[in-house]
Amino acid sequence: MSNPPDAQPAYVLHSRAYRENSALVDFLTPQGRLRAVLRSARGKAGTLARPFVPLEAEFRGRSELKNVGRMEAAGVASWLVGDALFSGLYLNELLIRLLPAEDPHPGVFDHYAATLQALGAGRPLEPLLRSFEWRLLDDLGYGFALDTDINGDAVESDGLYRLLTDAGLERVWLVQPGLFNGTDLLAMAEADWSAPGALLAAKRLMRQALAVHLGGRPLVSRELFRKS
Repeated sequence: MSNPPDAQPAYVLHSRAYRENSALVDFLTPQGRLRAVLRSARGKAGTLARPFVPLEAEFRGRSELKNVGRMEAAGVASWLVGDALFSGLYLNELLIRLLPAEDPHPGVFDHYAATLQALGAGRPLEPLLRSFEWRLLDDLGYGFALDTDINGDAVESDGLYRLLTDAGLERVWLVQPGLFNGTDLLAMAEADWSAPGALLAAKRLMRQALAVHLGGRPLVSRELFRKS
């Protein structure tokens, strides 16, 4: 039997109690981030309304606040523990904070699903997180080149660069805090995480790139990670 036209794959990003027996749930779907009311949240549907479970869901209503119709498991949940769990929560918080409501990003959805599987399989966390951050920024239109600067010149391995968050990388000639060396940037461009210093530099770069879009409010999941 074919799926209803409005049934779509989904993941729960966050859920909280709403009124007496309902939950207010943020979902990630290929059609974007949706917020919907889940009725009878203490029943069977409520057991599915948790992060990292692949779902098939039907959403009803034309306002920004939808209602969940049918919702079923559509695969095996990614089992995340320890730092992998905090990493998954970090991805969810990023999506809630950065993705506009009902703005389709099917590429982000597919990359998210693949990243959860990789986290569950125990793959190294830092390359997965940096890749996801980069893909999210790029899909939202905030990406920038790593191998060329704002003037279109090739990044040089012996050069120093700073990030202009609204433009890209600018070469500088005087040492100052927060700079990136060309060797690390070129390694990032090739996703060569075996290069010494590339992962640490990528973490700094992504923090700078994300900060302006997070509006100065700290990420709760990042604080949990620090305390773990």
